[in-house]
Amino acid sequence: MGMGRVCGATSTDPKPSSSSVTTSTSLTDTVNGSHQFKITGYSLSKGIGIGKCIASDTFMVGGFEWAIYFYPDGKSVEDNATYVSLFIALASEGTDVRALFELTLLDQSGKEMHKVHSHFGRTLESGPYTLKYRGSMWGYKRFFKRTALEASDFLKDDCLSVHCSIGVVKSHTEGPKLYSITVPPSNIGVHFGRLLESGKGTDVTFEVDGETFSAHKLVLAARSPVFRAQLFGPMKDKNTENIKVEDVGAPAFKALLHFMYWDELPDMEQLTGLNSKWVSTLMAQHLLAAADCYGLERLRLLCEAKLCEGVAINTVATTLALAEQHHCFQLKAVCLKFVSMPENLRAVMQTDGFEYLKESCPSILTELLEYVARVGEHSVIISKHRNEAIFDGSDVNGRRVKQRI
Repeated sequence: MGMGRVCGATSTDPKPSSSSVTTSTSLTDTVNGSHQFKITGYSLSKGIGIGKCIASDTFMVGGFEWAIYFYPDGKSVEDNATYVSLFIALASEGTDVRALFELTLLDQSGKEMHKVHSHFGRTLESGPYTLKYRGSMWGYKRFFKRTALEASDFLKDDCLSVHCSIGVVKSHTEGPKLYSITVPPSNIGVHFGRLLESGKGTDVTFEVDGETFSAHKLVLAARSPVFRAQLFGPMKDKNTENIKVEDVGAPAFKALLHFMYWDELPDMEQLTGLNSKWVSTLMAQHLLAAADCYGLERLRLLCEAKLCEGVAINTVATTLALAEQHHCFQLKAVCLKFVSMPENLRAVMQTDGFEYLKESCPSILTELLEYVARVGEHSVIISKHRNEAIFDGSDVNGRRVKQRI
Protein backbone atom coordinates (compact mmCIF):
# COMPACT_ATOMS: atom_id res chain seq x y z
CA MET A 1 0.00 0.00 0.00
CA GLY A 2 1.49 3.29 -0.99
CA MET A 3 1.78 6.11 1.51
CA GLY A 4 1.09 9.68 0.64
CA ARG A 5 2.87 12.77 1.93
CA VAL A 6 1.43 16.12 2.80
CA CYS A 7 3.94 18.87 2.23
CA GLY A 8 3.57 22.45 3.42
CA ALA A 9 3.72 24.85 0.52
CA THR A 10 5.75 28.03 0.89
CA SER A 11 4.50 31.02 -1.09
CA THR A 12 7.05 32.85 -3.12
CA ASP A 13 4.66 35.68 -4.10
CA PRO A 14 5.87 39.09 -2.97
CA LYS A 15 3.86 40.78 -0.26
CA PRO A 16 1.79 43.75 -1.41
CA SER A 17 3.63 47.00 -0.86
CA SER A 18 0.46 48.82 0.17
CA SER A 19 -3.00 47.76 1.27
CA SER A 20 -6.23 49.05 -0.24
CA VAL A 21 -8.80 50.39 2.25
CA THR A 22 -12.45 50.64 1.36
CA THR A 23 -15.14 52.26 3.46
CA SER A 24 -18.88 52.16 3.87
CA THR A 25 -21.32 53.82 6.24
CA SER A 26 -24.56 52.52 7.70
CA LEU A 27 -27.11 55.32 8.03
CA THR A 28 -30.16 54.93 10.26
CA ASP A 29 -32.71 57.70 10.63
CA THR A 30 -36.45 58.27 10.80
CA VAL A 31 -38.85 59.40 8.11
CA ASN A 32 -41.35 61.54 9.99
CA GLY A 33 -44.95 62.49 9.34
CA SER A 34 -48.05 63.48 11.27
CA HIS A 35 -51.83 63.39 11.10
CA GLN A 36 -54.54 65.27 12.98
CA PHE A 37 -57.76 63.38 13.68
CA LYS A 38 -60.85 65.32 14.75
CA ILE A 39 -63.59 63.34 16.48
CA THR A 40 -66.95 65.14 16.53
CA GLY A 41 -70.11 63.94 18.23
CA TYR A 42 -68.21 62.25 21.03
CA SER A 43 -71.30 61.76 23.21
CA LEU A 44 -73.05 59.92 20.39
CA SER A 45 -70.15 57.51 20.04
CA LYS A 46 -70.47 56.28 23.61
CA GLY A 47 -72.15 52.89 23.83
CA ILE A 48 -70.73 51.78 20.48
CA GLY A 49 -69.41 48.73 22.31
CA ILE A 50 -66.22 47.62 23.98
CA GLY A 51 -63.56 46.74 21.42
CA LYS A 52 -65.22 48.77 18.67
CA CYS A 53 -63.40 51.79 17.33
CA ILE A 54 -63.73 54.96 15.32
CA ALA A 55 -60.94 55.04 12.71
CA SER A 56 -59.25 57.98 11.04
CA ASP A 57 -58.62 58.08 7.34
CA THR A 58 -55.39 56.29 6.42
CA PHE A 59 -52.29 58.42 5.94
CA MET A 60 -48.82 57.70 4.55
CA VAL A 61 -45.57 57.96 6.50
CA GLY A 62 -42.28 56.33 5.52
CA GLY A 63 -43.81 54.30 2.72
CA PHE A 64 -46.48 52.70 4.92
CA GLU A 65 -50.13 53.49 5.53
CA TRP A 66 -51.26 54.21 9.09
CA ALA A 67 -54.51 54.91 10.92
CA ILE A 68 -55.59 56.18 14.35
CA TYR A 69 -58.12 54.03 16.24
CA PHE A 70 -60.20 55.62 19.00
CA TYR A 71 -62.26 53.31 21.27
CA PRO A 72 -64.99 55.35 23.07
CA ASP A 73 -65.91 52.38 25.28
CA GLY A 74 -62.37 51.09 25.63
CA LYS A 75 -60.63 48.16 24.02
CA SER A 76 -60.62 45.69 26.93
CA VAL A 77 -63.64 43.99 28.43
CA GLU A 78 -62.03 43.93 31.88
CA ASP A 79 -62.04 47.74 32.07
CA ASN A 80 -65.82 47.79 31.68
CA ALA A 81 -65.88 51.00 29.56
CA THR A 82 -64.17 52.99 32.34
CA TYR A 83 -61.42 54.21 30.00
CA VAL A 84 -61.18 55.38 26.39
CA SER A 85 -58.47 53.67 24.35
CA LEU A 86 -56.27 55.22 21.66
CA PHE A 87 -53.98 53.39 19.23
CA ILE A 88 -51.90 53.87 16.09
CA ALA A 89 -52.19 50.96 13.67
CA LEU A 90 -50.20 49.80 10.67
CA ALA A 91 -52.80 49.84 7.90
CA SER A 92 -50.77 48.48 4.99
CA GLU A 93 -48.76 45.36 4.32
CA GLY A 94 -45.48 45.33 6.21
CA THR A 95 -43.23 43.09 8.26
CA ASP A 96 -41.29 44.16 11.35
CA VAL A 97 -41.86 47.84 10.75
CA ARG A 98 -39.88 49.77 13.37
CA ALA A 99 -41.11 53.20 14.35
CA LEU A 100 -41.32 55.92 16.99
CA PHE A 101 -44.78 57.14 17.94
CA GLU A 102 -46.40 60.11 19.61
CA LEU A 103 -50.07 60.50 20.53
CA THR A 104 -51.33 63.88 21.70
CA LEU A 105 -54.80 64.74 22.93
CA LEU A 106 -55.09 68.47 22.30
CA ASP A 107 -56.18 70.88 25.03
CA GLN A 108 -58.88 73.03 23.41
CA SER A 109 -58.98 75.74 26.06
CA GLY A 110 -56.02 77.62 24.64
CA LYS A 111 -53.84 76.80 27.67
CA GLU A 112 -51.90 74.24 25.60
CA MET A 113 -51.91 71.72 28.45
CA HIS A 114 -51.94 68.82 26.01
CA LYS A 115 -51.83 65.17 27.06
CA VAL A 116 -48.77 63.72 25.30
CA HIS A 117 -47.40 60.18 25.10
CA SER A 118 -44.21 60.20 23.05
CA HIS A 119 -41.19 58.13 22.02
CA PHE A 120 -39.52 61.20 20.50
CA GLY A 121 -36.86 63.18 22.34
CA ARG A 122 -36.01 60.50 24.90
CA THR A 123 -33.85 57.40 25.16
CA LEU A 124 -35.73 54.15 24.65
CA GLU A 125 -34.19 51.20 26.51
CA SER A 126 -35.55 48.64 24.07
CA GLY A 127 -35.32 50.85 20.99
CA PRO A 128 -38.13 51.77 18.59
CA TYR A 129 -41.39 49.82 18.71
CA THR A 130 -41.74 47.00 16.17
CA LEU A 131 -45.04 46.31 14.40
CA LYS A 132 -44.96 42.73 13.17
CA TYR A 133 -47.62 42.81 10.46
CA ARG A 134 -50.62 44.71 9.07
CA GLY A 135 -53.09 45.50 11.86
CA SER A 136 -50.41 45.66 14.58
CA MET A 137 -50.96 48.55 16.98
CA TRP A 138 -49.20 50.77 19.47
CA GLY A 139 -51.11 52.80 22.01
CA TYR A 140 -52.95 52.75 25.32
CA LYS A 141 -55.91 50.68 26.50
CA ARG A 142 -56.30 53.06 29.43
CA PHE A 143 -55.53 56.28 27.61
CA PHE A 144 -57.93 58.46 29.64
CA LYS A 145 -60.60 57.82 32.25
CA ARG A 146 -63.93 58.65 30.63
CA THR A 147 -65.38 60.64 33.53
CA ALA A 148 -62.23 62.77 33.73
CA LEU A 149 -62.14 63.24 29.97
CA GLU A 150 -65.73 64.46 29.84
CA ALA A 151 -65.04 67.06 32.54
CA SER A 152 -61.79 68.30 30.95
CA ASP A 153 -60.73 70.96 28.46
CA PHE A 154 -59.83 68.24 25.99
CA LEU A 155 -63.52 67.92 25.12
CA LYS A 156 -65.06 71.04 23.61
CA ASP A 157 -68.35 71.32 21.74
CA ASP A 158 -68.60 67.52 21.96
CA CYS A 159 -65.39 67.27 19.96
CA LEU A 160 -61.94 65.73 20.58
CA SER A 161 -58.80 66.48 18.60
CA VAL A 162 -55.94 63.97 18.39
CA HIS A 163 -52.53 64.66 16.87
CA CYS A 164 -50.36 61.71 15.90
CA SER A 165 -46.68 61.75 14.89
CA ILE A 166 -44.82 58.75 13.46
CA GLY A 167 -41.12 58.31 12.73
CA VAL A 168 -40.49 55.21 10.61
CA VAL A 169 -36.96 53.88 11.08
CA LYS A 170 -35.06 53.50 7.81
CA SER A 171 -31.55 52.13 7.37
CA HIS A 172 -29.24 51.89 4.40
CA THR A 173 -25.55 51.49 3.72
CA GLU A 174 -23.58 53.88 1.57
CA GLY A 175 -20.32 52.99 -0.10
CA PRO A 176 -17.93 55.23 -2.00
CA LYS A 177 -19.24 56.71 -5.22
CA LEU A 178 -17.73 55.11 -8.25
CA TYR A 179 -18.20 58.21 -10.36
CA SER A 180 -18.10 61.98 -10.07
CA ILE A 181 -19.90 63.82 -12.83
CA THR A 182 -20.18 67.57 -12.51
CA VAL A 183 -23.45 68.83 -13.94
CA PRO A 184 -23.27 72.50 -14.91
CA PRO A 185 -26.03 74.86 -13.78
CA SER A 186 -28.83 75.70 -16.16
CA ASN A 187 -27.86 78.30 -18.77
CA ILE A 188 -31.23 78.71 -20.46
CA GLY A 189 -31.20 82.38 -19.48
CA VAL A 190 -27.92 82.88 -21.37
CA HIS A 191 -29.43 81.39 -24.53
CA PHE A 192 -32.56 83.55 -24.33
CA GLY A 193 -30.45 86.61 -23.51
CA ARG A 194 -28.32 86.09 -26.56
CA LEU A 195 -31.47 85.66 -28.63
CA LEU A 196 -32.61 89.10 -27.47
CA GLU A 197 -29.21 90.63 -28.22
CA SER A 198 -29.11 89.10 -31.70
CA GLY A 199 -32.51 90.52 -32.65
CA LYS A 200 -33.24 87.41 -34.70
CA GLY A 201 -36.87 86.36 -35.05
CA THR A 202 -38.33 89.37 -33.23
CA ASP A 203 -41.97 90.00 -34.04
CA VAL A 204 -43.03 92.89 -31.81
CA THR A 205 -41.65 96.39 -31.30
CA PHE A 206 -42.22 98.65 -28.31
CA GLU A 207 -41.94 102.42 -28.45
CA VAL A 208 -40.95 103.85 -25.06
CA ASP A 209 -40.09 107.55 -24.60
CA GLY A 210 -38.89 107.81 -28.19
CA GLU A 211 -36.79 104.63 -28.02
CA THR A 212 -37.72 101.34 -29.70
CA PHE A 213 -37.19 97.84 -28.33
CA SER A 214 -37.71 94.62 -30.29
CA ALA A 215 -38.72 91.34 -28.66
CA HIS A 216 -40.42 87.98 -29.20
CA LYS A 217 -44.13 87.67 -28.43
CA LEU A 218 -43.92 84.07 -27.26
CA VAL A 219 -41.11 84.80 -24.80
CA LEU A 220 -42.97 87.77 -23.34
CA ALA A 221 -46.23 85.84 -23.12
CA ALA A 222 -44.50 82.93 -21.39
CA ARG A 223 -42.95 85.23 -18.79
CA SER A 224 -45.70 87.75 -18.09
CA PRO A 225 -49.47 87.23 -17.71
CA VAL A 226 -49.98 90.88 -18.69
CA PHE A 227 -48.08 90.51 -21.95
CA ARG A 228 -49.89 87.21 -22.56
CA ALA A 229 -53.25 88.96 -22.34
CA GLN A 230 -52.03 91.95 -24.34
CA LEU A 231 -50.58 89.88 -27.18
CA PHE A 232 -52.76 86.76 -27.31
CA GLY A 233 -55.81 87.23 -25.07
CA PRO A 234 -59.38 87.83 -26.19
CA MET A 235 -58.96 91.55 -25.39
CA LYS A 236 -55.55 91.80 -27.08
CA ASP A 237 -54.39 95.06 -28.63
CA LYS A 238 -55.47 95.72 -32.22
CA ASN A 239 -51.86 96.32 -33.19
CA THR A 240 -49.70 93.58 -31.64
CA GLU A 241 -46.64 94.35 -33.76
CA ASN A 242 -46.00 97.97 -32.75
CA ILE A 243 -46.99 98.86 -29.19
CA LYS A 244 -46.57 102.19 -27.46
CA VAL A 245 -45.72 101.99 -23.76
CA GLU A 246 -46.61 104.98 -21.62
CA ASP A 247 -46.52 103.79 -18.01
CA VAL A 248 -42.84 102.71 -17.90
CA GLY A 249 -39.71 104.73 -18.73
CA ALA A 250 -37.22 103.58 -21.36
CA PRO A 251 -34.39 102.56 -18.96
CA ALA A 252 -36.82 100.59 -16.77
CA PHE A 253 -38.37 98.90 -19.81
CA LYS A 254 -34.94 97.93 -21.10
CA ALA A 255 -34.12 96.44 -17.69
CA LEU A 256 -37.49 94.67 -17.70
CA LEU A 257 -36.72 92.99 -21.04
CA HIS A 258 -33.25 92.07 -19.79
CA PHE A 259 -34.75 90.22 -16.82
CA MET A 260 -37.42 88.49 -18.90
CA TYR A 261 -34.76 86.98 -21.16
CA TRP A 262 -31.72 86.59 -18.91
CA ASP A 263 -33.70 85.84 -15.70
CA GLU A 264 -31.45 88.14 -13.68
CA LEU A 265 -31.16 91.81 -12.81
CA PRO A 266 -29.07 93.91 -15.20
CA ASP A 267 -26.04 95.86 -14.01
CA MET A 268 -27.72 99.13 -13.05
CA GLU A 269 -24.55 101.23 -13.46
CA GLN A 270 -23.86 99.73 -16.88
CA LEU A 271 -27.49 100.24 -17.89
CA THR A 272 -27.59 103.91 -16.90
CA GLY A 273 -23.96 104.75 -17.64
CA LEU A 274 -23.65 106.35 -14.21
CA ASN A 275 -21.61 105.13 -11.24
CA SER A 276 -23.92 106.25 -8.46
CA LYS A 277 -25.69 104.40 -5.65
CA TRP A 278 -28.52 106.94 -5.83
CA VAL A 279 -29.05 106.24 -9.56
CA SER A 280 -29.04 102.47 -8.90
CA THR A 281 -31.67 102.92 -6.19
CA LEU A 282 -33.80 105.11 -8.45
CA MET A 283 -33.52 102.51 -11.21
CA ALA A 284 -34.54 99.72 -8.81
CA GLN A 285 -37.58 101.79 -7.75
CA HIS A 286 -38.77 102.24 -11.34
CA LEU A 287 -38.08 98.59 -12.14
CA LEU A 288 -40.08 97.41 -9.10
CA ALA A 289 -43.07 99.43 -10.29
CA ALA A 290 -42.69 97.99 -13.81
CA ALA A 291 -42.41 94.44 -12.42
CA ASP A 292 -45.64 94.89 -10.49
CA CYS A 293 -47.33 96.36 -13.57
CA TYR A 294 -46.42 93.35 -15.72
CA GLY A 295 -46.96 90.65 -13.08
CA LEU A 296 -43.30 89.62 -12.72
CA GLU A 297 -43.28 88.51 -9.08
CA ARG A 298 -39.68 87.29 -8.94
CA LEU A 299 -38.39 90.55 -10.42
CA ARG A 300 -40.49 92.50 -7.93
CA LEU A 301 -38.94 90.56 -5.05
CA LEU A 302 -35.41 91.03 -6.43
CA CYS A 303 -35.98 94.79 -6.62
CA GLU A 304 -37.51 94.77 -3.14
CA ALA A 305 -34.43 93.00 -1.75
CA LYS A 306 -32.08 95.43 -3.53
CA LEU A 307 -33.96 98.43 -2.15
CA CYS A 308 -33.88 96.95 1.37
CA GLU A 309 -30.08 96.78 1.09
CA GLY A 310 -29.78 100.35 -0.13
CA VAL A 311 -32.07 102.29 2.25
CA ALA A 312 -30.67 105.82 2.65
CA ILE A 313 -31.79 109.24 3.91
CA ASN A 314 -32.31 110.82 0.49
CA THR A 315 -34.29 107.93 -1.06
CA VAL A 316 -36.10 106.17 1.80
CA ALA A 317 -39.28 108.30 1.64
CA THR A 318 -39.90 107.62 -2.06
CA THR A 319 -39.06 103.95 -1.50
CA LEU A 320 -41.58 103.85 1.37
CA ALA A 321 -44.26 105.37 -0.86
CA LEU A 322 -43.44 102.81 -3.54
CA ALA A 323 -43.62 99.95 -1.02
CA GLU A 324 -47.05 101.13 0.14
CA GLN A 325 -48.41 101.51 -3.40
CA HIS A 326 -47.16 98.11 -4.60
CA HIS A 327 -47.82 96.11 -1.40
CA CYS A 328 -44.16 95.33 -0.63
CA PHE A 329 -44.64 94.59 3.07
CA GLN A 330 -41.06 93.64 3.96
CA LEU A 331 -39.64 96.69 2.21
CA LYS A 332 -42.23 98.88 3.92
CA ALA A 333 -41.25 97.55 7.35
CA VAL A 334 -37.54 98.17 6.68
CA CYS A 335 -38.25 101.75 5.55
CA LEU A 336 -40.52 102.54 8.52
CA LYS A 337 -37.93 101.23 10.95
CA PHE A 338 -35.18 103.31 9.28
CA VAL A 339 -37.21 106.53 9.17
CA SER A 340 -38.41 106.21 12.79
CA MET A 341 -34.88 106.17 14.21
CA PRO A 342 -34.28 109.52 15.97
CA GLU A 343 -30.99 110.07 14.15
CA ASN A 344 -32.74 109.71 10.75
CA LEU A 345 -36.20 111.20 11.22
CA ARG A 346 -35.44 114.93 10.93
CA ALA A 347 -33.16 114.50 7.92
CA VAL A 348 -35.74 112.36 6.08
CA MET A 349 -38.48 114.90 6.79
CA GLN A 350 -36.45 117.59 5.02
CA THR A 351 -36.22 115.64 1.73
CA ASP A 352 -38.42 116.19 -1.30
CA GLY A 353 -39.32 112.52 -1.11
CA PHE A 354 -41.02 113.05 2.25
CA GLU A 355 -43.28 115.72 0.72
CA TYR A 356 -44.17 113.25 -2.02
CA LEU A 357 -44.86 110.59 0.63
CA LYS A 358 -47.26 112.91 2.49
CA GLU A 359 -49.15 113.75 -0.68
CA SER A 360 -49.31 110.28 -2.25
CA CYS A 361 -49.68 108.08 0.87
CA PRO A 362 -51.07 110.18 3.75
CA SER A 363 -52.24 107.06 5.60
CA ILE A 364 -48.65 105.91 5.99
CA LEU A 365 -47.97 108.82 8.35
CA THR A 366 -50.12 107.18 11.02
CA GLU A 367 -48.05 104.01 10.84
CA LEU A 368 -44.87 106.09 10.93
CA LEU A 369 -46.05 107.80 14.11
CA GLU A 370 -46.63 104.39 15.70
CA TYR A 371 -43.09 103.33 14.79
CA VAL A 372 -41.68 106.59 16.18
CA ALA A 373 -43.65 106.05 19.39
CA ARG A 374 -42.30 102.51 19.71
CA VAL A 375 -38.74 103.69 19.21
CA GLY A 376 -39.37 106.42 21.79
CA GLU A 377 -40.69 103.93 24.31
CA HIS A 378 -37.70 101.70 23.74
CA SER A 379 -35.34 104.67 24.27
CA VAL A 380 -37.04 105.57 27.55
CA ILE A 381 -36.74 101.97 28.77
CA ILE A 382 -33.03 101.98 27.95
CA SER A 383 -32.60 105.38 29.61
CA LYS A 384 -34.36 104.23 32.78
CA HIS A 385 -32.19 101.13 32.82
CA ARG A 386 -29.13 103.38 32.76
CA ASN A 387 -30.67 105.83 35.27
CA GLU A 388 -30.55 108.46 32.55
CA ALA A 389 -34.26 108.97 31.89
CA ILE A 390 -34.77 112.02 29.67
CA PHE A 391 -37.82 114.22 30.04
CA ASP A 392 -36.91 117.31 27.99
CA GLY A 393 -37.09 115.85 24.45
CA SER A 394 -33.33 115.35 24.11
CA ASP A 395 -31.73 112.12 22.96
CA VAL A 396 -29.26 110.11 25.05
CA ASN A 397 -26.40 112.29 23.79
CA GLY A 398 -28.11 115.48 24.89
CA ARG A 399 -29.05 116.63 21.39
CA ARG A 400 -32.49 118.15 20.89
CA VAL A 401 -34.74 116.07 18.66
CA LYS A 402 -37.93 117.82 17.76
CA GLN A 403 -40.17 115.05 16.47
CA ARG A 404 -42.77 116.46 14.18
CA ILE A 405 -44.71 114.96 11.33
